[in-house]
Amino acid sequence: MSVTNEFEIITLNNGIRVVYQQVNSPISHACVIIGAGSRDEPKNRYGMAHFIEHLLFKKTRRRNTSQIINWLESVGADLNAYTTKEYTCLHASFLKPYLARALDLFEDLLFHSEFPEEELKKEKSIILDEIASYRDSPEDAIMDDFEDLVFKGHGLGHNILGLEADLSSFDLSAVREFMDQNYAPDRTVIGISGQYSPREVLRKVEKYYGHLLTRKSDGIKQADFLAHTPIAEQKLLPINQVHYMMGSVAYSLHDQNKVGLLLLNNLIGGMGMGSRLNMNIREKHGIAYTIESNYHAYADTGLFSVYFGTEEDKYEKALQLIWKEFKKLRARKLGESTLYQAKKKFKGQIALGEESRMSLLIGQAKSLLDYGHVQTLSHVFEQIDLVDSSQILEIANQILDPDRFFSLAFMPE
Repeated sequence: MSVTNEFEIITLNNGIRVVYQQVNSPISHACVIIGAGSRDEPKNRYGMAHFIEHLLFKKTRRRNTSQIINWLESVGADLNAYTTKEYTCLHASFLKPYLARALDLFEDLLFHSEFPEEELKKEKSIILDEIASYRDSPEDAIMDDFEDLVFKGHGLGHNILGLEADLSSFDLSAVREFMDQNYAPDRTVIGISGQYSPREVLRKVEKYYGHLLTRKSDGIKQADFLAHTPIAEQKLLPINQVHYMMGSVAYSLHDQNKVGLLLLNNLIGGMGMGSRLNMNIREKHGIAYTIESNYHAYADTGLFSVYFGTEEDKYEKALQLIWKEFKKLRARKLGESTLYQAKKKFKGQIALGEESRMSLLIGQAKSLLDYGHVQTLSHVFEQIDLVDSSQILEIANQILDPDRFFSLAFMPE
């Protein structure tokens, strides 16, 4: 067991890793992260990771649906799950005495689920409704369509919910095959936060997970993504506003420029109302109700993007103003005072985000899965402090280059 001042890391003999943080609180949190998501789905199986996440709560060898739901809910706990491009996560919040209940249930769901035919049919119908509902929200749908435009032909491109044609073909053998390939101890990290001794945590995780067989997965799959020529695409839809996305391929989780781009993104259009795009385009010109930028870093690539929604006769003006801001950032270095304020703001937002102990715990578990160690808040702050104006200028000239930009517009019919 390796120990730090903020958390402890336990590695079981079968390869499962546990990150534990001791907190003096009657409320405890736990999560299990599997390093598998929609990017790991082969062609004709798009949507499988999310489909399995739904099915996990239906039946196991020891529990039916009602027993699964009530196992934690009956003691006032909160249980949930989600799927992303690269992860599947189960998490729960509960009172201190019920850690064993949570760990027992997670293990049962992830490694002993059964998938009755009637449940497969039922969940297909539910997810088809979810897809239809999602398509009715253009501000959400454009996000996935844009990633599909940029990462076309690769696992990162398609919608996490999947495709209707693929979904209808899923059967028990396909579900089992995906889980056998991806739900392995070496791709599993458990996170625990609560008022327990390290010995108590070790004893419980050994009891519920130590018996699992040591097994290597196929490894974290990478898309081997090669950026194709940027394109601009428009779609006519029965909507009232223009919804617009633009962006470029960016840095991976492991790139030395990742932190610099996170800082630059926050300055351009990140959290809060004081971002450059929000102040200029919304507050000064009154063009767009919503405008934001985002940067998502994946295992082997990344994506920087800007989204806005506005009236059809205003979107070209909005584009001009966005490019004007980008041109400034590419033309000259940030002043020392501007950079200092940007760092101070970014650090504060990160620290406030960690006030949510569940978010912090999930972040620690993902960090252990991605990097092999947990990045502490102080370490993140140190990385931010190392970013200088020359690096920001270099990043801006790489990422904000117009020749690198894809764009997608949803236009009113």
